Amino acid sequence: MLKRLAVLALYSSLLPLASQAQVVIRVGPPPPVVEHYGPPPRPGYVWQGGYHRWDGQRYVWAPGHWGRPPRPGVVWIPGSYDRWHGGYRYHRGYWR
Repeated sequence: MLKRLAVLALYSSLLPLASQAQVVIRVGPPPPVVEHYGPPPRPGYVWQGGYHRWDGQRYVWAPGHWGRPPRPGVVWIPGSYDRWHGGYRYHRGYWR
């Protein structure tokens, strides 16, 4: 029982490190795809644009979609790539 608790404590202490792992991509992303979208499906919905997702070997376009803000007054901050340690890394979009 004590051994299980020790393993659980070690595992839970490593979770924050795993969530901070960064993938550095040596090839820069292609230009964004121009997406054409109509009006929102419901009032208040926000367009969350697509992005080039790295699949481990190449970039794959992940199309955008309409999203409902989690609470009033927040705005969608799109994801973006930046240069980092001789490559590129992606920062996911988020509500702020």
